[in-house]
Amino acid sequence: MRTAAALIIGNELLTGKIADANVLVLARALRLLGVQLKRVVMVLDDIDVIAQEVRALSSSHDWLFTSGGVGPTHDDVTIDAVALAFGAKVISSAPMEQMLRDAYGDKLTEGHLLMARIPEGARLASNAKMPWPTVVMKNVWVLPGVPEIFQAKLPLIRDELGADQPFVSHAVFTTLDEGTLKPMLDSVVAAHPDIEIGSYPRWSGLEYRTKLTFDGLDPARVQAARDAFAASLPEGAVVRVE
Repeated sequence: MRTAAALIIGNELLTGKIADANVLVLARALRLLGVQLKRVVMVLDDIDVIAQEVRALSSSHDWLFTSGGVGPTHDDVTIDAVALAFGAKVISSAPMEQMLRDAYGDKLTEGHLLMARIPEGARLASNAKMPWPTVVMKNVWVLPGVPEIFQAKLPLIRDELGADQPFVSHAVFTTLDEGTLKPMLDSVVAAHPDIEIGSYPRWSGLEYRTKLTFDGLDPARVQAARDAFAASLPEGAVVRVE
């Protein structure tokens, strides 16, 4: 199974000024590609800390996706940190410089040109739908933190990574609480160790009390686990099955 990690960067996130929106869309996109997002780390705008996490996460996963810190201001330090992680210099990319000159024309400033900085040895990934390139250093994708731009980059990532067997997900909604359904759930978990099974209680609303999810790469096995659990519940306890 292919694996990925996400490094979410920004003081604004850890001080509660902004809520992260990028992990959700990244996780969903990776599931469709059959890539398991195994770890998410959130850090401040600290070059040494970011570099340390980049080294650790990139070496233990097939891909690392960073989010945030790629603008031109003092707190945008991700490019420097990724370069530090791999012992590379920071250089200015001539193609990115030219794109900035074409975009801003007479309004171009030295601040704008800072957005052309990349770690030496990095490549620029782009396609027709996303012409502004994404910096990729080895297996590290350096992505912007702005949710709208981050999301716009996902088709490019899908094209580059390629689709493998996507994860399949099914669910059972029940009127039982977790304490009551635990024996039936434990039995299904033991019988289906290859399936990711999650239990999510609900504390408001009357439709159901607990949602159980069943995820895996083998559609038949996922459906079998779901059906075995649903069949083990008392009569009338299943609200619906998806």
